[in-house]
Amino acid sequence: MTQKELKEKAGELGIKPKIWMKKGDIIRAIQTAEGNFPCFGTAKDYCDQLGCCFRDDCLSK
Repeated sequence: MTQKELKEKAGELGIKPKIWMKKGDIIRAIQTAEGNFPCFGTAKDYCDQLGCCFRDDCLSK
């Protein structure tokens, strides 16, 4: 997902990303707003957050 797409998704959830926020910070804010753990980029080969829209991207890192 591009920065622009992330910011649009964040806006849809009422999140206003700050200029200093990196991609991971925005994703973690979105995860929280969607009711998931804010854990993007921390998984080690396994993730039990099956409903997270960033799951595949996170596990491929």
